Formats: sequence, structure tokens, C-alpha cells
Amino acid sequence: MEISKNTENTVFLTLCIMGFFAILSSTMSKNPVLKPFALSLGTPTNWTGFVASASTIPGILVSLPAASLSDVYGRKKFLLISGIIFASAPFLYLLITVWWQLILVRFYHGFATAIFVPVAEAALAEAFPTKRGERISLFSSATYVGRVIAPTLGGYILFSTANNFHSLYLAVGIAALTAVLMALPLLRENKAETIAEHEKTGEIAGKILHGWRTLAQCPGVLLVSFVQACTYYAYGSLEYYLGGYLPEIVRLDELRTGIIITSIIGVGIFARPYMGRVSDRVGRRIPIVAGCILSSLPLFAMPFLTDFWVLLLLAIVYGLGLATVMGSVHALISDLVPKEVVGTSMGFIDTIMDVGQTLGPIISGFILGISIQRGLQYTVVFPSLGIVLLLTAGVFASSRTAKAQ
Repeated sequence: MEISKNTENTVFLTLCIMGFFAILSSTMSKNPVLKPFALSLGTPTNWTGFVASASTIPGILVSLPAASLSDVYGRKKFLLISGIIFASAPFLYLLITVWWQLILVRFYHGFATAIFVPVAEAALAEAFPTKRGERISLFSSATYVGRVIAPTLGGYILFSTANNFHSLYLAVGIAALTAVLMALPLLRENKAETIAEHEKTGEIAGKILHGWRTLAQCPGVLLVSFVQACTYYAYGSLEYYLGGYLPEIVRLDELRTGIIITSIIGVGIFARPYMGRVSDRVGRRIPIVAGCILSSLPLFAMPFLTDFWVLLLLAIVYGLGLATVMGSVHALISDLVPKEVVGTSMGFIDTIMDVGQTLGPIISGFILGISIQRGLQYTVVFPSLGIVLLLTAGVFASSRTAKAQ
């Protein structure tokens, strides 16, 4: 997205506002409404997992291709496409009458976030080459605010309407339409961002394949993506299994369990922009290594402690470490690649992120199952995540990419 100095801050603010409302709407469409809505449709138990995961599959399938195409066709087109999906998907929930339709709608809805996030990050990386860490982190924090508010707002709507699912999805639709309408004037397409008519499909495909080859031949890109995957491997596992550990083992009520889990995201909202600014000034190596180490330490202590306040403190420390890593990785990968494949790099790292976040709970589930059989409960699964983060810090710190930062 080519923009002048006079409109940089306007574009940045627009993307943050769009990100807030878009992620607010998409998160509210699943939490806390998705499970009860699926049950009301008579979804078979063995299909409930597909309902939950249907929206994450597009992230693995299209984040990279969409971001790569945005390198060629321009960012605005794909931001508008994602906005159209954000705005249209909520109203499809109103038409659902049988459970399998819910899976299809969730799958369609997932394309919105899969396209929007990497393309928006690429636009910010281009617009602010010397402030990439700070600006991408601020954008991420804006989406996190929407993600944190959504469950409470959705729960309130369900409570006040006596579990009227249609009322909730109407609210989801209003939030999504707000995101698109506020961004539409600025994201309107212009001639400078259109593809020349004489360019053939083969030429476009050649550019995309060249971008993919560029990434594959860059060890730094693969290494940074590895850090992203491992970080979200740990985060996805911790977020999921804390929901079982805290009420089942520690015997905390739903409120205190929610406070601890939400604190991880809450810390990131405030800390990630600051950590992004730090990485812009001191380089990416120190924040990534320090963040991996810092976030690993609480994981070794969590399964041996039961005091609410101590566990909350550990969650905050973990969230701070996570924010420190995340404040640098997207900026670093955009530093490592040529300008013409910045979008491709964002799509690639977000795809790898989704893979790591998907695999984390699955592998950790096997570890937990074996631990329970041996009477160890959660004393192995959380430390195993800490080991992954420490190994990640070691691999990155010893690499040429890190030493060059």
C-alpha cells in the first residue's frame, strides 16, 4: 500500500480501528456463543471439534497466498475483500437451520481474519520502515482489545436477550459493518494500485512463485518463522490447558480462572507496543531471546503452585515475555526480505503461527494423557512448554540472523 507522508497516521489509525471492530466481531461470533449455538442445532459430539476449528483452517490455507497476491495487486484490494467477508459472514449465521451449515459458515468466516491480519501488517511494515516493531505491535494491541472485550459483550447480549442467538449475531454484524464503513473511504481503490491490463496471469503467478522462492532461500525468514511457531505452540497449549488445570486441580472458580487467562492477553495489549518500540531502537535479537527466556520461567513453576495471586503473577510474567517476543518477530521478518515480498513474508509467518498454535494443544494433549496415566497430572505438560521456549531462545541466539541484529 503506497501512501504519502501526509496520510501515514490516518492509514495507521484506520487499520487499528478496522482491526478492533473486525476482531471484536469475529471473536464475539464464537465466544461464548458458538458452543451453545452448536448444541442447540443438535451437533453430534464427534463433530463439535470441527465446528470449533473450522474457522482456523483458512488461516493455514490462504494467509500466504492472499498476502503474496497483495504484493502484486496492492494491499487495499485484499483489505476490502476481507472487510466484505467480515461484514457478510455474521448475517449467514441467521440463516442456519442445521448443524453442518454452521461448519460451512465458520469456514467462510475464517477467511476474513486469514486475509486481513497479514495484509494489514504488510501495509504497516511498508508505511513505517523505521518504526515497524512499534506500529505493528500497536495494531496488534488494537485487535487484542477487541478480542478481550468480545466474550464479555457477547455474554451480556446473550444474558439480556435470554440466549437469543440471532440478536447476538446481529450485534456481530453491526460491529463488522462498522469496521468496513469506517475504513471504506480510505481503502477505496485507486489507479496506482491496479495491475496493468497487459500483465498476464502467468506473469502474476511467476511473481508470486518468485516471492515464495525468495523466502525459501532465506534462512533468516525460516528461523524467525520457527520462533513464531514455537512461541504460539506454547501459547496455544497454555491457554487451552489452563482452562482445565485451574478449575480441576487448583479449584479456582470461573471468575478467577478467567482473570488469570485474560491477564496474559491484557499484559500484551499494553506491553507489546512498548516492546516493539524497544526492538526498533536496540535491535530484534535481545527482545526475542529475553522474551523466550522470560516466558519460559513461569511454566516451570505453574504446576506446583495453587495460590491465586501467585498464579496471576506468573501469568503476567508469561504475558510480558510473550509480548516481548511478539513485538519483534513481524518487524524482523519484514527487515529480512526485499520490499516487494513483504506481504508474502507476513502471510508466511502467520501461516506458520497457525500451524504452531494448532499443533501445540494436540501434542501437549498426548503429553498430558501420558502424565495422567502415571499420576503426574499437569506437572509435565507445562514444563515441556518451557523447555520448547528455552530451546527456541538458544537456537535463535546462536544463529547468524540473531548476531546480525
